[in-house]
Amino acid sequence: MSPVNYLYLAALLFTIGAVGVLIRRNAIVVFMCIELMLNACNLALVAFSRMHGNLDGQIIAFFTMVVAAAEVVVGLAIIVSLFRSRHSASVDDASLMKL
Repeated sequence: MSPVNYLYLAALLFTIGAVGVLIRRNAIVVFMCIELMLNACNLALVAFSRMHGNLDGQIIAFFTMVVAAAEVVVGLAIIVSLFRSRHSASVDDASLMKL
């Protein structure tokens, strides 16, 4: 397969993630769509790295995965806190977390 096919797949995954973020109201689904968008960016970075024959994109993708893992921890903690206080994981209720 050529790297261009991977770029098409990355664009499709990013589009699905962006549509999910814009349409959905559940915080967990929005969070999963953001992760899908990050994975699409990682796929594009690795594909460009392969096209140019160096490892720079793969190294950046690795660091992006590390940041995404930290984001998962913080994001899920916020979602659990929101769910415990409001008994709903709706994004519309997120502004109600203020004291």
